[in-house]
Amino acid sequence: MKTTDLAFDLVVAGGGLAGCAAAIAAARRGLSVLLAEREAALGGAPVSNLVMPFMPWCTTVPKEGGAPGETEELALSRGLFAELRDRLRAIGGMEPGPEHWRPFSETHLRVALDRMCAEAGVRVLFHAALADVEKSGARLASATFACKAARIRAEAPLFVDATGDADLVAMADVPFRVGREPDGLCQPMTLCFRVSGAKADPDWARLGADWKAINERWRELQAAGRIRNPRENLLLFRPMEPGTIHFNSTRVVRLDPTDPWARSRAEAEAREQALEIVEFLRREFPGRFGGIRISACAPAAGVRESRMLEGRHVLTADDLVACTRFPDAIAAGNYDIDIHSPDGSGTSHRYFAPGEWYTIPYRALLPREGGDNLLVAGRCISATHEAQASIRVMPIVTTLGQAAGTAAALARRAGVLPPDLDPNELRAALRRDGAFVG
Repeated sequence: MKTTDLAFDLVVAGGGLAGCAAAIAAARRGLSVLLAEREAALGGAPVSNLVMPFMPWCTTVPKEGGAPGETEELALSRGLFAELRDRLRAIGGMEPGPEHWRPFSETHLRVALDRMCAEAGVRVLFHAALADVEKSGARLASATFACKAARIRAEAPLFVDATGDADLVAMADVPFRVGREPDGLCQPMTLCFRVSGAKADPDWARLGADWKAINERWRELQAAGRIRNPRENLLLFRPMEPGTIHFNSTRVVRLDPTDPWARSRAEAEAREQALEIVEFLRREFPGRFGGIRISACAPAAGVRESRMLEGRHVLTADDLVACTRFPDAIAAGNYDIDIHSPDGSGTSHRYFAPGEWYTIPYRALLPREGGDNLLVAGRCISATHEAQASIRVMPIVTTLGQAAGTAAALARRAGVLPPDLDPNELRAALRRDGAFVG
């Protein structure tokens, strides 16, 4: 297979929300950008894994200049994430009304991201699997992507790893860690799917009232050894398609998402669990669910956690709980520390009170060694198992991508490497672009 050599200012590996935001932010500031994605579309988790909806990205604060007790919403994920939501609504891909928990269309999301990248001048390469990395000392020199008819070898002075699994980091021999301390187990993988055919189309108010009994029966059968899925309950959402129910309820544990053989077993197990859920509902609650069928299934199981960079700062749960305001903060969040048990049943939560939020430092995007011209964005930034359980959601990873792309553009313009970039300059640039940095 022939190899085609290309050169760019920036190569972004991974076309999920973090990668798209990084590529768009950098291209809008004048960089030539290659965005390489292994699948057929941009979007990542919501497109390839049917993950939805967007988790909450706001908190409630006292209204500035308001009466005592009067409050308003403070958006913590803004910038390109806010623009993407506006784009979705404009093309009919997101329901109007109060934004939190609004369902959206993954098909429309693909189109919105295609348009945003095209307008910014990003060169997008689909069906491109990262295959090799070349280094020169502590810097990456090129990334090679395996495509259908050729291998694309892309040289650049700067790179962003937005693969989710930190594939670029691993191939470049940049330090990383996997899973929780001390056993290395990761949060479960989950295959999302949708069913249609429930009675009452379904009546969501009635369905919510019935769900307690449904989950009680689920746990009874689970305790009796008649359910293979270790998840303690069935979690559902309302998608945009009328008459359908979205399930985020399969749970594959104790398999390493970075091991190709384990990942293959996980996909097969997740599909078995999806059928098990449907059969359970048909059998145990035939009046409501006797006629349901799977109407959509994600192409692949979603991964919550895998490799994570070892960066110049490792974000910890203590950082989050203390609502730390880092001097080099480039993003903010307050999604709860949401840990699905890596080895069985149970989901733990540590929620943030209204008006509380934490920040994420620029240093968590920078390798501590071995990658001086590499930035990392998305769920694979430098964080502990507990901290990653909060920063991994779609609104936050989009803001991390925007920060990484903006940093790359500013560093390129200044003729410095990302670690030498003045974080105050980066923070000011993000603010000018509508981002919230805490």
